[in-house]
Amino acid sequence: MRVAIFSDIHSNLYALEKVLESIERESVDLMLCGGDLVGYGPFPNEVINVLRERKIPTLMGNYDDGVGFNRDDCGCAYRSRREAELGEISLKWTISKVTEENKSFLRNLLGNTYYSWSGMRILHVHGSPRRINEYLYEDRPEKNLLRMLEPLKIDLLVCGHTHIPYHRIVGKIHIVNTGSVGKPKDGDPRACYVLLEIEDGLTVHFKRVPYDIDGTIQAIKSVGLPREFAEDLYSATFTH
Repeated sequence: MRVAIFSDIHSNLYALEKVLESIERESVDLMLCGGDLVGYGPFPNEVINVLRERKIPTLMGNYDDGVGFNRDDCGCAYRSRREAELGEISLKWTISKVTEENKSFLRNLLGNTYYSWSGMRILHVHGSPRRINEYLYEDRPEKNLLRMLEPLKIDLLVCGHTHIPYHRIVGKIHIVNTGSVGKPKDGDPRACYVLLEIEDGLTVHFKRVPYDIDGTIQAIKSVGLPREFAEDLYSATFTH
């Protein structure tokens, strides 16, 4: 079983297109999206349309929830007043641009989803099994993770939301964070997705894909979004 999983596109159409091209070359059995299609980037409707047209099974991310339901908050965690201001600008702009048809699509995305592949029990979430906007970073204490995961009787948890890819084993449970297609935060500006190979165990491949960052930045500037969103793509972290 070969499964490609990606998430956190954040309206970055050029990154998404290159990731899908890469996945098609991998001859996978299944392709899944972990949510956060929109926010921060200049192409929210275009990204949604790609997922709709390809009928890729997609989870609801916290940003999809915020835009789909026209909320005042996207459920993100901010470290400074400026980050909070930028988050508000992004949310309001995205809500104003996404069509009502696409908002309906976002409202009806999947929640946490269970799969069984080649005898492996998998839970796919956006944030965590508990909350759509909970960050599961790699340095979370093992005891804390086991308390959360052991009652679920799973072999593999696939998550996103942090924009930082990793593979960790706690007890006998694998945790795989898929990273981010459109807004990486691990210092590598290339788009990221994960390829899982499941046969007599689990093999995890993180795939990094170059894309037209300059073109995305020009689009960010042309629609009037803050310059910090462009700077973040180059640095692959927060610059503010």
